[in-house]
Amino acid sequence: MLIKTILRRVMNVFGIDVFTYKKSPQITMLGLSSLDIRTIIDCGANEGQFASKISKVFPHANIYCFEPLQEPFNKLKSWAKKKNGKVNCFNFALGDYETEVQMYNHYEHSPSSSLLKSTKHCNHVYPQTKSQNLANVHVTTLDNILKDKLDVMDQYILLKLDVQGFEDKVLLGAPNILAASCACLLEINIDHLYEGQAKFIDLVEILNEADFSYAGNLEQSYGNDGRVIFLDAVFLKRKIFPSS
Repeated sequence: MLIKTILRRVMNVFGIDVFTYKKSPQITMLGLSSLDIRTIIDCGANEGQFASKISKVFPHANIYCFEPLQEPFNKLKSWAKKKNGKVNCFNFALGDYETEVQMYNHYEHSPSSSLLKSTKHCNHVYPQTKSQNLANVHVTTLDNILKDKLDVMDQYILLKLDVQGFEDKVLLGAPNILAASCACLLEINIDHLYEGQAKFIDLVEILNEADFSYAGNLEQSYGNDGRVIFLDAVFLKRKIFPSS
C-alpha cells in the first residue's frame, strides 16, 4: 500500500493522475455511466465524433444532434443513417433566440468553428483556425426545436454542449430542456479563444439556477506552459445526485 502511495505521488509530480481502471473518469464519466441514460442531446455535433463514442456507452439512448455547417452535417447525417433511427440530426445553430447569422467556418478544422470570432491568441495557439470563411446559418433554441419531443423523452437526459464559447446563449435558450435533464457535459474555454465567449463562472451560475452542481472535469487540454486552455466539465442535477 505504501509503495502504491509513493508511486502515485511521483506520477502526480509529473502531472499524471493514477486511477484504478474501473474508477477512471473515462470509464465512470464522473458518475454518468451508472445512469440509465436514454436521451442524449448533442449540441455542436460536427461529424458525430462525440455521438459515436457516447452511443457505445449508452447503446439504448436516442440521440439528437445539432450541427449548423453543411459539410460536417452531411457526414453526421451519413453516419446517423446507419443507426436504425436512433439518431436525429438537425442542421441548425443554437442560441437564445431565433435569427439568421453568419458563422465563422474554420474550414481546415471545422470542430473549432463558432458563431463568435476567434481571437489572435486562438489563432496563435491553434494555427489551423486562421483559415476561415463565413457561412450563413439559421439559429434557433433547443426549447423551440425539441418542445414537441420532451413528452416522449426518457427521464434521464444528458445534455452535451461543444459550441465554442456560445454555451451561455444555448443554455439560456433551453430552460425546459435543462429542467428535464439529469446531467450536462460542457466544453468550456479557460483561455480567451473567442470574442465574447462564455466564462466558467457565468456557466456555473446559469446551471446552479437550474439545480445543477459542478462535478469535475472529464478531460483538460493544456498549453505548452502547463496552463489549462479548455476543459470538458460535468454538471449533475442535485435532485438525482443529492451529494453533488
